[in-house]
Amino acid sequence: MESIIASAIAVLGTLLGSGITLAFQQRGTERSHQLSRRETLRQERLDASSAYAGALVDYRRCLVHLWFCEHEQPPPGDPDAVRIRAYDLRSRAQEALFRVQMLTDDERLSRTAEDVLTDITKLFKADGRAELDELRVRTRDEISRLVGLAKQHL
Repeated sequence: MESIIASAIAVLGTLLGSGITLAFQQRGTERSHQLSRRETLRQERLDASSAYAGALVDYRRCLVHLWFCEHEQPPPGDPDAVRIRAYDLRSRAQEALFRVQMLTDDERLSRTAEDVLTDITKLFKADGRAELDELRVRTRDEISRLVGLAKQHL
């Protein structure tokens, strides 16, 4: 009888050990999946923020070029071609904005990203060189602040 009890205890111990091992493995696997998901989301946010900042800089540069084509000594280039490029760059910036907005839960970041695009669009509508210069400085600083804010969410 003692050998049967000992065998039953051994079997129960083995089952208990296997169950505990399985539970720890499942927890470790789940933790690994969570880390992987967080890292993937972080990388996607980094890519989206970088692409958006780059699109804003390109769009801003094109609008400044267009302003000079329209108001001052035009640099080399056809103003109509520059205008078409500005439309394309605005579309690219809007697409990048949507991606940033989809990847963030932070309303402040989403709103700030949208506000920067709106302010950059005002560059072309500047009435004079002084207003253009002020908008150029302001939009450059806004892009830098946006990048800093996005960095906090990585």
